[in-house]
Amino acid sequence: MKNVDLSIIVPFYNEKDNLPKLHQELLSTLAQTKLNCEVIYVNDGSLDQSENVLAGIVNKANEKILTRLVSLRRNFGQTAATSAGIDQAKGEFICLIDADLQNDPNDILLMLQKINDGFDIVIGWRKERRDNLLRSFLSKSANYLIQKIFNIPFHDLGCSLKLIRKDALSGLRLYGESHRILPLILYWRGAKTLEIVVNHRNRLAGKSKYGYSRIIKLIIDVITVKFLNSYGTKPAYVFGTIGILSNILGVILLAVVGYDKFVQGVYVHRNPLFLIASFLMLLGIQFLLMGLIAELLIRTYFETRNKTIYEIKKVNNF
Repeated sequence: MKNVDLSIIVPFYNEKDNLPKLHQELLSTLAQTKLNCEVIYVNDGSLDQSENVLAGIVNKANEKILTRLVSLRRNFGQTAATSAGIDQAKGEFICLIDADLQNDPNDILLMLQKINDGFDIVIGWRKERRDNLLRSFLSKSANYLIQKIFNIPFHDLGCSLKLIRKDALSGLRLYGESHRILPLILYWRGAKTLEIVVNHRNRLAGKSKYGYSRIIKLIIDVITVKFLNSYGTKPAYVFGTIGILSNILGVILLAVVGYDKFVQGVYVHRNPLFLIASFLMLLGIQFLLMGLIAELLIRTYFETRNKTIYEIKKVNNF
């Protein structure tokens, strides 16, 4: 097969009833492009007949579009399955899509047009959700809070449909539930991003794998990534700032204790502020030490792995 232009990655878990229809829709969509395409299905330890269904599809794959099946040993979660698919992908562009048929493969065509305008990643925005009212409300509320607190341009971090230039993923490893916030990670790494409205459809078969706890995980992951992006190479600034503020507050409280002792006549051992001040000062010293240790670990990590604290997009020779 010629060089692959587009890799479609479909992680799935127990989706035997949706896979045949999804595959036909993908083939129909990709047939409208002139790109050399591949479809990579990643079986995340399915317990139903999904793998057998996919095996039949792979064996009947047409010659123009390469279809591959990657099976994980057990259920590792969607982030791991997505990462496995990315590692196997050969295309210049990588498209991520869920197997539940709620994403419309036809939207991939519009994404391909937009990404050629110079964007590194194009993500979907399910403006008209087809989920129940409670799930839609919680998801939109979480996205709104994240958007306002972190000043980001995305309305729907939970949309699985994404189109990414593979070179934008260079050196990136996914952990936890970070497949959901991949656009945010790339945005904070300097990628040029675009969000477009996409079609969101009802689930016709199977059960949703996403519970309400996913929203809490999403918020935690965003906070974690923001911290690592801002302070991953300078943790002493975070711990040191907390430590210094804690010590300053402790000194102020000790001054109040001294005033109470020498002016008001309040014995130190009867003043609860003395214990609070002592605790704050000890806590401040601990945070300062934690910052120094974190700095040593970070520097050791970069030096032993010969890593840099920057990423080069390209070099022009003038």
